[in-house]
Amino acid sequence: MKLSEFKNKLTALSTVEFVQDNGTAVPAHFHITEVGLTTKHFIDCGGTVREEHFVNFQLWEANDFDHRLAPAKLLNIIDLSEKAIGIKDFEIEVEYQTATIGRYGLDFNGKSFVLTAKQTNCLAQDKCGIPTEKLKVNLKELQTSASNCCTPNSGCCN
Repeated sequence: MKLSEFKNKLTALSTVEFVQDNGTAVPAHFHITEVGLTTKHFIDCGGTVREEHFVNFQLWEANDFDHRLAPAKLLNIIDLSEKAIGIKDFEIEVEYQTATIGRYGLDFNGKSFVLTAKQTNCLAQDKCGIPTEKLKVNLKELQTSASNCCTPNSGCCN
């Protein structure tokens, strides 16, 4: 989800709620401790130099059980970050602590923002030798006929 879409959805909400993609709610007393710009500058295994930019939200829980982040307050924090550090309309990446710090994409289910799983991938599959996926065929479904069948003494193997 891009920042503009997040802000648009946030304006229509009375509360800010996040859930993990398995349905587990992020506790309502979470804090957003950072709104930042993350830049990843790298070279892939095929030798191509790449750069990615994300808006980064860091969700954090404390023993501050009465804390609630209102949509208007979060919009103000985002506005300040856009002005202070030049955040643009990039995709959002969320950091959230479970067993370790996880990095998630973001979606919306009509009520809550959903932390979505991110996957690794090879960006240069055509250059680094990864074979293309082979066609999977069920051998039982192959039909053969006497004319294309190789049998002993048929001469097809000479």
